[in-house]
Amino acid sequence: MTLSRGFTLIEVLVAMAVFAVLAAFSYGTLSQTLLSAEILNERMDRLQALQRTMRMLNDDLQQLAPRAVRDELGDNFRPALDTGFQSGFALELTRGGWNNPIVLPRSTLQRVGYRIEEEELTRYHWYSLDRTLNNEPASLLLLDGVEGIEFRFLMGEDDFSDQWPLPDRPQELSLRERPRAVEVTLLLADEGEIRRLIEITP
Repeated sequence: MTLSRGFTLIEVLVAMAVFAVLAAFSYGTLSQTLLSAEILNERMDRLQALQRTMRMLNDDLQQLAPRAVRDELGDNFRPALDTGFQSGFALELTRGGWNNPIVLPRSTLQRVGYRIEEEELTRYHWYSLDRTLNNEPASLLLLDGVEGIEFRFLMGEDDFSDQWPLPDRPQELSLRERPRAVEVTLLLADEGEIRRLIEITP
């Protein structure tokens, strides 16, 4: 006659303790993996936002058009490229190449502006070049955590200016004049300083 033998209480307790240790270890590993994946996704989202921002700045500046615009009151003209305080933007410009796939009754030129508000870099654009007080711009948030944005404008081989239009230039020339290239510097809270030189299309 064969006697069946079960587990003793000590064996059951030891097995439960081993299982608990393994479960705790597995949970810690899973938790760390999920945390790493979340950090990686956030980093990828940040990188994509930064790439999109630089691509938009690059496209806008490369297609800078020598077209001045009337101000909101219609009395004066604003330069094709403007960094003056009166504009209210860090940079405001007229660009070409505005796609019109459904052939709307509008220009292929577009007026755009960049401004930082509460460490958020936002791009604005208007649907008409010579706008009035009733023309509200459309806005697109590009990047957060932006502490500053700086522009330098290349005229000669190594002749940069921190403002545009250049001072002491004839008004008729300054309204349409374009630099050879623009150096863009983004000051970011997490990445530090990012600089790019963008050549203006002749």
